[in-house]
Amino acid sequence: MKPNRLTRTAFGLSSAVLLAVGGLSLMPINPDPVMANEVMTRVLTVTGTGNEFIPTTLSQVNLGVEVRGATAEAAQQDAARRSNAVVQLLRSRQVDKLQTTGINLTPVYNYNNNEQRLVGYTATNTVSFRVPTDQAGGLLDEAVKAGASRIDSVSFVASDEAIAQAQQVALREAVQQAQSQADTVLAALGLRRQEIVGVQINHASAPPPMPILRQSMAMDSAAAAPTPVIGGEQEVQTTVTLQIRY
Repeated sequence: MKPNRLTRTAFGLSSAVLLAVGGLSLMPINPDPVMANEVMTRVLTVTGTGNEFIPTTLSQVNLGVEVRGATAEAAQQDAARRSNAVVQLLRSRQVDKLQTTGINLTPVYNYNNNEQRLVGYTATNTVSFRVPTDQAGGLLDEAVKAGASRIDSVSFVASDEAIAQAQQVALREAVQQAQSQADTVLAALGLRRQEIVGVQINHASAPPPMPILRQSMAMDSAAAAPTPVIGGEQEVQTTVTLQIRY
């Protein structure tokens, strides 16, 4: 028996309904965007700081030789001779991180009645090194006797090992401070912290040591008494930022 128009129409509607239902069953169920956003935003960000002060046991010294000669060759040879004597002294004292920081040769002119006249040359050789602070004063005096004619700066630093140890202590302090801040804030809101979902460590560079001015060092070196060199403290600071879910 052939289906009539009504039967065919009903069959077509039934098929459409079944296809529609089948299509819906294959679509994924999307989570509630409000709930998903709430989960993503329930994160507290706190930053803790750790500070450690350590003694500066080393002196960073910059000194050199500055001479003047009638010719470029004479000035350079005189500077080289004196510089070699100074470097030999420093090596015999086993200073650390000894290196040349500058070699300069410049002409010197005299100006008279708007006329320029060459009157000689200035040669400069400079070096830098580190030495235990309790040895720095005596070594500066010996360097001047050996031929050094300029002391550009003396600054004070801690050893690399002491700085590394202080950073570890400062990191622990920073983490404890950040967690304490989070606990205080969440407790005031009637909440509790859960797992940590993010960590960022920032090692702040230690501030550069304050150098002793060149002029004051020259005066001390010229005095009869040994040059006094006294170190201080160096600050090591670090920060830790935590992202904590609650």
